[in-house]
Order: sequence, then C-alpha cells, then structure tokens
Amino acid sequence: MAKKAVVLVSGGLDSATVLAQAVAAGYQCYALAFDYGQRHRAELVAAKRVAETGGAAEFKIIHLDLSSIGGSALTDMNIAVPDAGALGIPVTYVPARNTVFLSIALGWAEVLNADDIFIGVNAVDYSGYPDCRPAFIEAFETLANVATKAGVEGHGMHIHTPLMKLSKADIVKAGTALGVDYAQTVSCYSANDKGEACGRCDSCYLRREGFEQAGVVDPTRYSKP
Repeated sequence: MAKKAVVLVSGGLDSATVLAQAVAAGYQCYALAFDYGQRHRAELVAAKRVAETGGAAEFKIIHLDLSSIGGSALTDMNIAVPDAGALGIPVTYVPARNTVFLSIALGWAEVLNADDIFIGVNAVDYSGYPDCRPAFIEAFETLANVATKAGVEGHGMHIHTPLMKLSKADIVKAGTALGVDYAQTVSCYSANDKGEACGRCDSCYLRREGFEQAGVVDPTRYSKP
C-alpha cells in the first residue's frame, strides 16, 4: 500500500510542482488548501483544479480568517500589493501563515496515519519570508515530533521541501518534466476573479523570470498585455 502524504496546495506554480513530485515518488497524496481571507481568491479555484488533475486522492479546503488580524497586503485590502523589487521582508508576508498551515496539515496527517507532509517553500527565488527558510522547517519538524501522538509513539513526522534549494527556472523544468500543466496555476498576489495576473508583483516577476530562464513557454494569462 502506498504511503500517505499531506501536500499543501495553494494553486500556484510551486505547489503544483510539489504535488507532482510527491505523486511521482509513489505517495498517496491528500491535497490541502486554505481559504484564509486572501485577496487573490482565484488561487483556490486553481488549487482545486491542480489537485484534481494532479492525482490527489482527496482535496480539502480549510476556512480561516487571517484577514481579521490583517498585517499583510494579502489579507488587508487597505494595504496595497507592491510592485516587484521592494527591499526587506515585503508587506505581502502573512504573519505566521506557514506555521498555521503546517499545524493544520500536521493534524490531518495524524488523522490519516500519514508520516509525511510536503510544502513548496523555497529559499532561493523567494520574497524574503522568514517562514520559507530551512531553519523554520527544521524547527517545525522538531515541534511536530514532540507535539503529536504519532511523534511520541515513534512515528517520525517528516516535512518535505523538495524545492527549497531550486531556482524558479529549475522548478519550472522539474515540473515540466513531470507533465505539470502550469496554465492551470495562479501565482499572482493580485489575480482577478478570472485568474488573470497583474504582471507587476513579486510573484509575477519571479514566475515570468523562471519561465524565461527555463526556456519554457509561459502560459500565464495577464489582465493587461
């Protein structure tokens, strides 16, 4: 019987690649997305599409309301999404987002008797988010193994980050080799309801540059030419 894994799926390029990698590695994948009050809600439609076509055994959306605490351009409509190139940790950082997401993924993994969680964090082509670094993942995995029944009973919980050291171009190449249809994905922080990208934010810039450097045709749909 295939090993079970929970895979965080946002609907973006990175998580679609991670899902494909986990399926290719032989895992029975349970895809998990979050409706957390984000302004780019088209990613939830994309997440469902990616999970269904990417071979997930089950897809679940968890409803949270991180907009109630705000503090990010992704959850507070009064904070504008900046164009690419801002210095330091950008305002698109959502406080504690990956900690919350991984905690819920950990709970579902326990229920499923799964020892593995996959997440598409990246420490190379990323926007400076502190919860996308190896130090955070290592700390969370340590926490997972002392905070759960599975962990203390000897079923080691593992957080897999196969994209951690890859450039965006390498991620595009890896996903393309696995047959990922990137036209189904939405990465833009300001995507409209049709899933069309703004072409100006950090996420759009990194995505576009990744396709260019990989020599792969960019299937992204933009709201303006």
